[in-house]
Amino acid sequence: MVSLWGSKKDDDPEDTSASPQNGDSSDHAEPRASESNERSRLLPPPSQGYLSPDDPAVSPYNLWSVRFLRYFSVLFAIITFLWWVLLLVSIFISPPGMHSRGSGFFDFSYTTLTLGLLLVTLLFFSTPSKAGQITSLVISVILLIDMILIVAVSKLRVEEGWVGIASVVWALFISIWTIFTDRTVAWGKQEEEERLTGRSETRRTLREWCGVLTSTVVLIVLGLVTILLTATLILRSRDASLAPPGQRYYVDGDKYQIHVFCEGNATTNSKGEKTPTVLFEAADGPFEGGMLQIALGAVANGSIGRYCYSDRPGIGWSDNAPSPFAASNAADSLAEALAVAGEEGPWVLASAGIGSIYSRVFSARQGQDVVGLLMINPLHEDLLYKVGSPQRGFLLWAWGILSPLGLDRNFGALFKGRNREDRVYGRSAYQGGKYIKAKLQEALVANSVTKNDAVNARHIQYKNCPLTIISSGIDVKKDKEWERKQRDMTTYTDKLVSWDIVNKAPSEVWKTFDGRVTIEKRLKELVGS
Repeated sequence: MVSLWGSKKDDDPEDTSASPQNGDSSDHAEPRASESNERSRLLPPPSQGYLSPDDPAVSPYNLWSVRFLRYFSVLFAIITFLWWVLLLVSIFISPPGMHSRGSGFFDFSYTTLTLGLLLVTLLFFSTPSKAGQITSLVISVILLIDMILIVAVSKLRVEEGWVGIASVVWALFISIWTIFTDRTVAWGKQEEEERLTGRSETRRTLREWCGVLTSTVVLIVLGLVTILLTATLILRSRDASLAPPGQRYYVDGDKYQIHVFCEGNATTNSKGEKTPTVLFEAADGPFEGGMLQIALGAVANGSIGRYCYSDRPGIGWSDNAPSPFAASNAADSLAEALAVAGEEGPWVLASAGIGSIYSRVFSARQGQDVVGLLMINPLHEDLLYKVGSPQRGFLLWAWGILSPLGLDRNFGALFKGRNREDRVYGRSAYQGGKYIKAKLQEALVANSVTKNDAVNARHIQYKNCPLTIISSGIDVKKDKEWERKQRDMTTYTDKLVSWDIVNKAPSEVWKTFDGRVTIEKRLKELVGS
């Protein structure tokens, strides 16, 4: 029986005879027990001891919550970048439904700020810092103030539209998201260090310190940018309280508003005919800050009885128009605004500089109501290449991108005493984002669509319309090409009344006494004829 079932000694674990007599079996058994395969644990259990803090396995990425935050941050960065590209394109060509009655530079700035916050978060995701969290919190508070300003001030709300509001709300959300992400990663890092190393690591490597320093500096710069944006918004809110002297009228399917102002009394001549109203078209800047003195002086002296003027889109109190925007669009919007305002001809058109291009196109399209043309140092269509040069267009674009920071406007308000009149239509009006956008639109189509509009206007212009040209003596003497083009302008119609060259007068001829006297004299002749 014993031989069949075996001896008890064989089953006794304490029997030394059952243990191996040499090291062969133990040498083979132990490696099999510790051999790794695809099911082995990557991290040893805590019972086998803690890891070194420098071990790559000690990472907050071990937590799914931290991984999901990174995935969402990447998704938000992709969405923001696509929105950024769309806003960049909309500066040059307005997509349907995305036209901004303001400049469009503010929403682009907020989206750039948002993209910067997300890039900092992604690049320094695993190195959270208290300094970064505090800076992001400051940015969030300032962005909240910006959002309140845009929503609360009606003019800002209208100018920025849903695109600007969405951009600032998205920037606020992302700034809060960066704080939440940074704090969550910091918590996850501490949790993993305590679990895998037995304690929370307070030291940082040189690489981590460099990452913290870089992210903090970038966030501080973004914080300063946010402060400048807020300062510019405050100035815009202040400027919004300045009421226009005339009325603003919706044009082009209620897409934007044009400012029109008329003053004086319509009279009749001895034949019972209505005396023409002088319709002014400014040169580069707002009419109120330049040529207005001509109109006021002429009315006061009785040279003219009534005058009107309109701010072109983006200038003065007028909204920005959708892009692209050429002279033909400006002429149509002016005609529509005058019709809505109840103003009608006959008109004597008085224009200066590049404003003469717009005035000529309007005259060609409303020829039956135009009874006289006065052009002050007019720009010839062959010289539009200077306005539409690529270098000028790029500089205007770059200037517009920086305009929301208000470096010149904020400095002027704080240290030079610039008031809201200066910024809306005075000496600082050229610094505003709306004005820069209008000049950029003008430059983009100057040597193409606008030039074609001017050439076509010359062909369809009524040739029996009385014409007066007043040129700058300084420009004529120093530039032979300008003189030739001024001479060519005298043949614009077949009824030239006079061509005056005002000596010692700059491009803005009305800035000299002789220039004002000459302009008023010629206006009186055209209205009286």
